[in-house]
Amino acid sequence: MYTLCIVLVLIASVLMVLAVLVQNPKSGMASNFGASNQVMGVRQTTDFLEKLTWGLAVAIFVLSLLATLAMDSKPAQSPVAAEAAELVEEMAAPAEGVVPQAEVPAEAPAETPAN
Repeated sequence: MYTLCIVLVLIASVLMVLAVLVQNPKSGMASNFGASNQVMGVRQTTDFLEKLTWGLAVAIFVLSLLATLAMDSKPAQSPVAAEAAELVEEMAAPAEGVVPQAEVPAEAPAETPAN
């Protein structure tokens, strides 16, 4: 389920990029020629592309939430992390035949001689 959601998010993302690139800009120099957008059904095409963009954005959001819910609850442990955990355990365990050293107490502060 997780993999399916991720694949669908990737497909929706690519389609969204294409839909955004196909759209005409609504501001800037092209805004002066706004009347030409309504000739021969071009206005309907821009409405469709805008609805497609919003639909794909919602689909990406929902699929991302579904992918999060479908993820395994336990984190995946990489081989490097497993080796690091073994090394930490090995370093923490006392070696055979080694006597732990006793802690040396801190020296008491020297008293100043009275005059």
